[in-house]
Amino acid sequence: MKHILSALPRILLGVLFTVFGLNGFFHFIPAPEMSGDAGAFMGAIFHSGYFAVIFACQLIGGVLLLLGRFVPLGLVFLGPVLVNILAFHATMAPSGAGPGIACTVLWLIVAYQKRALLAPFLRHH
Repeated sequence: MKHILSALPRILLGVLFTVFGLNGFFHFIPAPEMSGDAGAFMGAIFHSGYFAVIFACQLIGGVLLLLGRFVPLGLVFLGPVLVNILAFHATMAPSGAGPGIACTVLWLIVAYQKRALLAPFLRHH
């Protein structure tokens, strides 16, 4: 039971990013209309093709977390995506920040569980 509970944040985060990464390529979940700066920003990212990079990072990170293999690498793929999600909502669309905050909390839980493997990233060499 303890193993299942400890794996739950990793699996949940993996499912979320795998689904939304796939959605970026196959568009099975409709995106809400955005206006103002948020809409202009999203339009520029979409039309430039940059979204493909973002969705690929989400998909790779999500699949690695779901497989339970190379979990620290999955976290490395998802960290910058989460930073951008939080920055977008903090600066342009604060009302939609809830899911990004929830995913960040899940990311932090998984990162804490893998802290020994992530520790070299925090060492000065």
